[in-house]
Amino acid sequence: MTKTLIILILLFDGTLTKEVIHFPAEGTLSDCFNYARMYIDTVSKHSWNDLRGFGQYLNDGTGTIQGFICSK
Repeated sequence: MTKTLIILILLFDGTLTKEVIHFPAEGTLSDCFNYARMYIDTVSKHSWNDLRGFGQYLNDGTGTIQGFICSK
């Protein structure tokens, strides 16, 4: 059995996408939260000064991260 991390991404064209990541079930919910933070920090950068508003902007410039879900 695996656990699933779902990253919610809002593209600038208005599309909401889900990035699904599976990992071994031995981890705790706290491990999932830590993995999510590491993943988000790798693929995006937070900005307070962007003219579009503050947020977690994807490094490739296509959208923003809206949140994540950890599930079994």
